Amino acid sequence: MSPQTLTSITTGDGVRIAYRFDGEPAKPVLLLSNSIGTDLHMWDGQVPALTEHFRLLRYDARGHGASDASAGPYSLDRLGRDVVELLDALGLPRVHVLGLSLGGFVAQWLAIHQPERVDRLVLSNTAAHLGPPQQWDPLIAELLAAPDMRATAEVFLKNWFPAHMLEDGNDVVEGFRRTLLATPREGVAGSWAAVRDGDLRRTATLIRNPTLVIAGEHDTVTSAAHGKELAAAIPGARHTVLPTVHLANVERPVEFVDAVVAFLNDRS
Repeated sequence: MSPQTLTSITTGDGVRIAYRFDGEPAKPVLLLSNSIGTDLHMWDGQVPALTEHFRLLRYDARGHGASDASAGPYSLDRLGRDVVELLDALGLPRVHVLGLSLGGFVAQWLAIHQPERVDRLVLSNTAAHLGPPQQWDPLIAELLAAPDMRATAEVFLKNWFPAHMLEDGNDVVEGFRRTLLATPREGVAGSWAAVRDGDLRRTATLIRNPTLVIAGEHDTVTSAAHGKELAAAIPGARHTVLPTVHLANVERPVEFVDAVVAFLNDRS
């Protein structure tokens, strides 16, 4: 994927947000929102299949990838407004939204606060709340005091992938390790603060957009129980569980894409 197709906007608070399009302009736009510690390339393996149906809009959240790492902590409102400003700059009044992990928090925020900007909503390996809040403060302090991302990267990888994928030489895992090591600590810590302070358990009940919740059966970050609770909170939401850990799109790409495409294209 050529770097020439990566460009950016600047938000109202002066932060550069990098993004790219893939697919034919005439197709419906599907916005993809990423997990903490990844960049827009976390979806690379799904791009060929998804662009058969959609024009993909991918972006690097602030503090990640080619976007600026502003000083933290970040808020869920700020991360959500980054997306709204991106859509405004691109002249996109309404898009499908697929968010995974932190991206799922952002996607919920969009459907709650900007429902007219969202057509259909897919919430993958995410939750309405990950508490208690005080569990995050030691993690944030430890990361900001660390010399680099090495220790944190290994924790992320163990939480993201099954044991068999963590064996030496797995190219997919190595790609995610490189991304983690290149991610500014301020970006991860700032995003953890957004999760710490975000509690959508009540406001998720306000979501009226057609919604699919995807959970991972073996996910230890946002558990299958979190997915079940989220689906129960959103009126009319559909719910599916895949036999995965946290990055369901990477571990089970065919089943993941099939579920997403079937839901987004279902007009019944």
